[in-house]
Amino acid sequence: MSGIALPVRLASKGKRRRWPALVVFAIAWLLLMLGVALLADAIAPYAYTALDLRNRLAPPGATMLHPLGTDELGRDVLSRLIFSIRMSLLIAFGATIIGALIGTSLGVLAAHFRGLVEQVVLALVDFSASLPFLILALAVLAFFGNSLTLFICLLGLHAWERYARIARGLVISAGAQGYAAAVRQLGASPWRVYGRHVLPNIASTLIVSMTLAFPEVILLESGLSFLGLGVQPPETSLGSMVGYGREYLTRAPWILLSPAAVIVLTTFSVSVLGDWLRDRLDPTLS
Repeated sequence: MSGIALPVRLASKGKRRRWPALVVFAIAWLLLMLGVALLADAIAPYAYTALDLRNRLAPPGATMLHPLGTDELGRDVLSRLIFSIRMSLLIAFGATIIGALIGTSLGVLAAHFRGLVEQVVLALVDFSASLPFLILALAVLAFFGNSLTLFICLLGLHAWERYARIARGLVISAGAQGYAAAVRQLGASPWRVYGRHVLPNIASTLIVSMTLAFPEVILLESGLSFLGLGVQPPETSLGSMVGYGREYLTRAPWILLSPAAVIVLTTFSVSVLGDWLRDRLDPTLS
């Protein structure tokens, strides 16, 4: 009986470890997008500003020179798509990291000092959550002009209050547990307590929050670029390609469809991966 039960038990464990098909697809797609972004200069057939006036508005497959067609100026859609992926991922990664750093830092400060500092941080959190971010972005970009650095920093302010709330609650909970109190009683500095003991224990929750906020940043960048307030010519991004392609939706829909499909698949993949990580890292669900 024991010889039969052991293989069955091992088989059940192996079955539990099998990843869902959607998660495998999401990881593969994100790795593909990351590879395209890193190797954009090597794999793009043309520069994203190169013109081919003889093949303007060529549909996909009409010529071997442009597999995804061309736009009104004869620019290769595939090349522009490759460089747009790199630009959009750069903006999304940079903005997500900035928002996580700002929110986590303020959340830790609120949990450590409590009192007046905590009230000020919570007031900032409530104010930021109640302010329509799109209106704020429009006002800042209209007043200060647009640059890539300013644009990334501005998007980094999106949803920072989410990280602040999560970090504050987790740090307060961790500080009440035995390991943090023991290290503090041994004379460890606050930097060591939070940097070596508290933050590593709450990092998984913050990482999941970053994966869930990442699609929001991509969509926000796409929306602002669609309105002409994001990445400015001659630079290109997925949102700016969609904004440019809307003028040729009936005559040349391939200009818009390819970046729109990449936006949908990328945000979907990050959301699937974030949900899966949340389920895997949540001890109450294991």
